[in-house]
Amino acid sequence: MAFHLIILLSLPLLTSFPSTTESKLTPNYYQKTCPKFPEIIRQIVQDKQLAAPTTAAATLRLLFHDCLVEGCDASILVATNAFNKAERDADINLSLSGDGFDLVTRVKTALELECPGIVSCADILATAARDLVTIEGGPYYPVRLGRKDGLVSRADQVEGNLPRPNMPLSQIIALFASKKFSVQELVALVGAHTIGFAHCAQFSNRIFNFSKKSEFDPAYNPKFAAGLRKLCENYTRDPSMSAFNDVMTPNKFDNMYYKNLQRGMALLASDQALATDKRTKPHVDLYAANQTKFFQDFAHVMEKLSVQKVKTGRKGEVRRRCDAFNSLKTT
Repeated sequence: MAFHLIILLSLPLLTSFPSTTESKLTPNYYQKTCPKFPEIIRQIVQDKQLAAPTTAAATLRLLFHDCLVEGCDASILVATNAFNKAERDADINLSLSGDGFDLVTRVKTALELECPGIVSCADILATAARDLVTIEGGPYYPVRLGRKDGLVSRADQVEGNLPRPNMPLSQIIALFASKKFSVQELVALVGAHTIGFAHCAQFSNRIFNFSKKSEFDPAYNPKFAAGLRKLCENYTRDPSMSAFNDVMTPNKFDNMYYKNLQRGMALLASDQALATDKRTKPHVDLYAANQTKFFQDFAHVMEKLSVQKVKTGRKGEVRRRCDAFNSLKTT
């Protein structure tokens, strides 16, 4: 039975002089107002990951798709209504796994019982993603808290802010540069693909009728390509058919993803390009050889990502429900 699963997609520490908005965030933000916050979220995250092993990858991808579009403000969680088509219904977000949304909902429900109206959905998502990385064997990194939930979520704001699987690498590098991420930070961040899946439809053009000379992309390891062709042969009838991003250690957060890139075992063309392009190859080779360095750099870039254009004060709100603004907007 095909898995209903998803992909997901060095560094200096964050600048010594954080922006005024970032400086309002602190790891102990809920220490007095909701002291059980870390305990509650940790337990729910553990239970959800145990019940649904796709949760870690799904939540990481959800955070990524949230933060790169108008900042880390939980706008990706808002549901479409009669007056507004929300971010989550933009075409690139339709494949986001339900496990990430479900996890945030579970945590929010528990926290509203413990400390009503205190913890934002944006803080829940950022913290849950970090906890899941750690559970899967990845690095721990501090998450500063105090984000407010955004007041806008529009599908028409998504295009151009997120990389697509077949996007040329130069375009991806430019996209991340526009958001103040270096090439090295990009390569480290994509290491999140060490867990999770990609749907066959996202790489089918590389394994079926690739060219007149080859059925599959010659950049693939031939045996790997043959396995993918067999796995995905019925993907047009079953769009949920998927493959592991990391076929060697799919449920472990490690540096195997980079080793797989070197072996021609990347599902997506954009990932495989990292191993050959002169701008990214040195970083791929470094992380493939040194997991400690990858963990260090991944932790730093996740810290940076999780404070992208955060809202504080009156620029946001603490939603009562993560999928709806507190006040219905009709315009």
